[in-house]
Amino acid sequence: MSEAKPFGISKWEVWEAYKRVKANQGAAGVDEQSITDFEKRLQDNLYKIWNRMSSGSYFPPPVRTVKIPKANGGERKLGIPTVSDRIAQMVVKSRLEPEVDPLFHADSYAYRPGKSALEAVGQARQRCWRYDWIVDLDIRGFFDNISHDLLIRAVKKHAKDKWVVLYIQRWLKAPVQEEDGRLVPREKGTPQGGVISPLLANLFLHYAFDRWMAKQYPQVPFERYADDAIVHGRTEAEAQEVREAIASRLRECGLELHPEKTKIVYCKDDDRRRTYPNEKFDFLGYTFRPRRSKNRFGKYFINFSPAVSDQAVKAIRAEIRSWNLHLRSDKRIEDLSGMFNPKIRGWLQYYGRYYRSALYPPMRQLDRSLARWACRKYKKLRGHLRRATHWVARISRRDPGLFAHWQMGARRSSLAGAV
Repeated sequence: MSEAKPFGISKWEVWEAYKRVKANQGAAGVDEQSITDFEKRLQDNLYKIWNRMSSGSYFPPPVRTVKIPKANGGERKLGIPTVSDRIAQMVVKSRLEPEVDPLFHADSYAYRPGKSALEAVGQARQRCWRYDWIVDLDIRGFFDNISHDLLIRAVKKHAKDKWVVLYIQRWLKAPVQEEDGRLVPREKGTPQGGVISPLLANLFLHYAFDRWMAKQYPQVPFERYADDAIVHGRTEAEAQEVREAIASRLRECGLELHPEKTKIVYCKDDDRRRTYPNEKFDFLGYTFRPRRSKNRFGKYFINFSPAVSDQAVKAIRAEIRSWNLHLRSDKRIEDLSGMFNPKIRGWLQYYGRYYRSALYPPMRQLDRSLARWACRKYKKLRGHLRRATHWVARISRRDPGLFAHWQMGARRSSLAGAV
């Protein structure tokens, strides 16, 4: 290691970071440089990143702010770093993650190797059957309010390389460029959208929440996905106590529970028959509530379980409408399959894991859209939506692999509703 290059960062690490950033794609930052533009001088650009990072002279540019609508109304600010900065962040993440991830709590599921949102939903489902109550936590403006001092203290505790700490400090202090071009300094928080931000968020909540819960309430299980957390309790009193204790703990760490969105929910089913104001909650795109289920003996009962949320269904319906299938009469049905089947398959794989029949209504909408497409595509079907619907049904039976939802159970009832 020379004086000119005091930090031991290899060119191979930068190359691997670039490949991961390219695989994730993403929008351009403040320099308006896309990944395609970056690749026009790939070797030169990667060399600059390596040279500056390994010499200690790398300083991140401002982060571009983009506002996106939230599912429940309002807007969320995303911070979009430049392509070069995303690669630099990936270099640091690749060094820090192996040091901290093995220490994280088993019930922390977000942005971790080998963990998934569906795993968190499944664990919450199992525990809602065993525990009568849950606390649905909502941390107000979490990513915007992370304490830099507390976060850097945690990073220093685990980072083996000084340059990891140095660059994380610089990223935390990098200004934000608003949509009107203004540069806003940042004294707290880490921008959503940064490569390193999810790992830093997990590290912060590991100390602010996970370890504290394991020590103070070892008998109380929870599932956490980033700042979205569900805490289980055996009694209403226990749930109330834990909620107040968590609120106090988060205040110590510079965070605040949203007073309206944080709520206590009763997991009502056949064996839990009292009435409570809150008997459902949303978690990771699923709504948990009492549902009619059938056991292995064919007997119906009320079960507290998850299914795709109304907000997720609304988003699915909106995306199907945005495809404007009826205006694509120049395409063959095989073309439509190639264009949209990956998205449909993704919906089914995620939202169809639990209580799959809740997906039938939006999938019926998709079949209606295909029927309207057929009406425009084929002269013999024009003006005959019912006939077009039966044509779609025949195609689905003949080639069920063409669209992922045609392989779902109860196809007959799904298509019957498309008329």
